[in-house]
Amino acid sequence: MIDVPDTFAEATVAREGEPGAVWLGRLPGVVSALLEQWGCAPDGAVRHGGVGVVVPVRARDGSAAVLKVSFPHPGNVHEPDAFAAWRGRGAVRLYERDDDRFAMLLERVRTATLAEVEDGDEVATVAGLLSRRLAVAAPPGLPRLQDRAGEWEAELRRDAEELTHRVSDRALGAALATVRELAASQPDTLVHGDLHPRNVLRADREPWLAVDPKGQVGDPAYDGGTFLKSRALAFLEADDLRRAALRSLDVFSEAAGLDPVRLRRWAQLHAVQAAFWGRRHGFRVTRAGGAELGRLVAFAEQFAQTLTS
Repeated sequence: MIDVPDTFAEATVAREGEPGAVWLGRLPGVVSALLEQWGCAPDGAVRHGGVGVVVPVRARDGSAAVLKVSFPHPGNVHEPDAFAAWRGRGAVRLYERDDDRFAMLLERVRTATLAEVEDGDEVATVAGLLSRRLAVAAPPGLPRLQDRAGEWEAELRRDAEELTHRVSDRALGAALATVRELAASQPDTLVHGDLHPRNVLRADREPWLAVDPKGQVGDPAYDGGTFLKSRALAFLEADDLRRAALRSLDVFSEAAGLDPVRLRRWAQLHAVQAAFWGRRHGFRVTRAGGAELGRLVAFAEQFAQTLTS
């Protein structure tokens, strides 16, 4: 039986409540059954992400892999579909899957992430090159980002009306225009859906490989917007916020082969959404609130304004 990390258990119960506690109680038995099913043995300490545990394992032939079991949630359903479509192209390889138990046997990579790289241009280049490789024809049955356009527009309008904020009318208008003009009609391309430096890991087969995809269909530039939003805190102390943000966008867009204007519009939409989210829910790094939360919310609003043309 595995030992579920306390930090993961506490976060799961805090987020999911009683269903999370029930799932955690079953998790060691589920892992044991999967190890037997796939002929693997534990080979290291249990790690975890936000929604699942990762158990390093060895197969009967001695090869290294990881067993990942995620909390059952709609956002986790299509992760194995994305891995299956990529077949190791820019992402870890999928060896086995058990969709009923939200479990996968995956290629083992290192624990070091792209977020640990200090050179911002290198971070943007690596992420952009991976984005280019992951943008393949989408298999049928995956959720389409364009189907969320109406939801996004409604949320933007509701947040702007209900929340006290400093997002300008110009910035809000630009975000709404992106929803209408870009989000409502998108290509049939598989995108990661949550591409950020912590979801890019050092590997042996290739220097870097992507993990934890959402498996969605849409505009590859959407991933570029997600990437830049995740990099926002890296620009917190920048002497020139606009210059730093646009530099990262330019490097990413060149590596990804994407239109920089389109990429910037997606990034601006993500930034406005993040600013409103911070006002309504706070940010994970400052759940306790207080002055630090206020500073980050103000920065998020400034960041959104900076990306507005």
